Amino acid sequence: MPTLTNTPKVKVAIVGVSRDCFPLELTRTRMQQVVAECRALELPIVPCNTIIENSSHAVAAVEEARAKGCNAAVVYLGNFGPEGPLTIFAKHFGQPFMLCAASEESRKTLVEGRGDAYCGLLNASINCGLRSLRPHIPANPVGLPKQVARMVAHFVDVTRVVLGVRNLKAFSFGPRPQDLYACNAPIQPLYDLGIEVMENSELDLYLLFQSMAGRTREIRAIARDMARELGAGNQQPQKLEALAQFELALTSFFKDNLGSCQFGVFANKCWPAFEKAFGFVPCYVNSRLASQGIPVACEVDIYGAVSEYMCQLAAQAPATLLDVNNTVPDDLPVKDLKGAQREDLFMGFHCGNTPSCHLCQGFAMKFQLIMHRLMEPDQTPNITCGTLEGTLKPGPITIFRLQATGRNHLQSYAAEGHVLEADPASFGGIGVIGIPSFARFYRYVLVGKQFPHHTAVGFKHVGRILFDAVQLLGVEDFMAPRPAGALYPGENPFGGAV
Repeated sequence: MPTLTNTPKVKVAIVGVSRDCFPLELTRTRMQQVVAECRALELPIVPCNTIIENSSHAVAAVEEARAKGCNAAVVYLGNFGPEGPLTIFAKHFGQPFMLCAASEESRKTLVEGRGDAYCGLLNASINCGLRSLRPHIPANPVGLPKQVARMVAHFVDVTRVVLGVRNLKAFSFGPRPQDLYACNAPIQPLYDLGIEVMENSELDLYLLFQSMAGRTREIRAIARDMARELGAGNQQPQKLEALAQFELALTSFFKDNLGSCQFGVFANKCWPAFEKAFGFVPCYVNSRLASQGIPVACEVDIYGAVSEYMCQLAAQAPATLLDVNNTVPDDLPVKDLKGAQREDLFMGFHCGNTPSCHLCQGFAMKFQLIMHRLMEPDQTPNITCGTLEGTLKPGPITIFRLQATGRNHLQSYAAEGHVLEADPASFGGIGVIGIPSFARFYRYVLVGKQFPHHTAVGFKHVGRILFDAVQLLGVEDFMAPRPAGALYPGENPFGGAV
């Protein structure tokens, strides 16, 4: 798996709190046990010496956490805890935080050693609401040290996604397509999340590409690396230097234009004018940048690029962007449906932007068949060359989409399934995907909630990480497929969302 750049490093402060009528030492001892379990899991945890009992302690704990370079916090109720001071800490710290609490260890400790943190967490939650704070609260937020350490491990993954989004810049090149609402969604909600957007024209991109022409040594080094990666699949060697020049243009622009942001993604126009101006399709370069941790969404799909980046952060592996594309014929054999039904299968497809690490052996750089029909009918492929085609590797995946509606409402979905072991018998970067209950999910979520055809794909089961991340970011309507009668994560059995 490639080493990813463009990814935040998480460092979590764990801060104990204690109500003044409970033994402070109870919190200190329990927190030490939690820290030991976290270190056994090699988590990036930093214990704060300050135990919060009052608002002065809250300010001191903020200063200590910042001085230790922490960008997230676990607020640990070792006993009942002071709900006011602990939320003052969270508000002034201003970074993602988790609330969790200690379970009672033994019947022998239920007098002098009883902490009542189960009770205190209720009041802490109320005070978060009063201060308009949005904490991460685990599904089972009260536990023994080993259980709390597992909560912290999950919170680290969630925080990585949140920090990435809050410090992200989305670069786009080209006007968004008229006929694809996926790419024309409003951008105000991106700013609401803390994302910066820098929109540029296709002419800017073309001039940038031309300006790289003199950097011959760098271009040839990239072309050699392309040839190494492609191996026997290098079916269009005459295009490598032009593609390498394009890759150099994008990576140089990325480094020069992050500005106040730490991380970035691209959403670029890729047809129909691109091919006639540049002489190739950009898909293979998009694949290579995604492999490095810099997603490049097709068709100026800014929300697709952000969704792809979130999948990358959740899975800690390169992600891709695919169309929820076509049904799977009944006569196409599939060995194992992984819990899905035939009606739940679909093909995930795109022209050739998926990183090679997620493709089966035999991937190759080819030409874009659909564009070839349009632009070079009855001719040898030329300007439509540059896709990376192959079958997706079988394995677990999560599909995910963050999207703004026409009324600026942010919503998202996630669904876990598998790329199945099957020959898709088609072209492009493609695979047969099975997700249990997806037929129902497709109708009532993708169609019913008016999501577009592009979906980001993370190559692990990371739906819960993404669900909790969007909750911290304030995004609603996050859904996952379910069998009839079961609940979506976060759904209240008495109606409405939690």
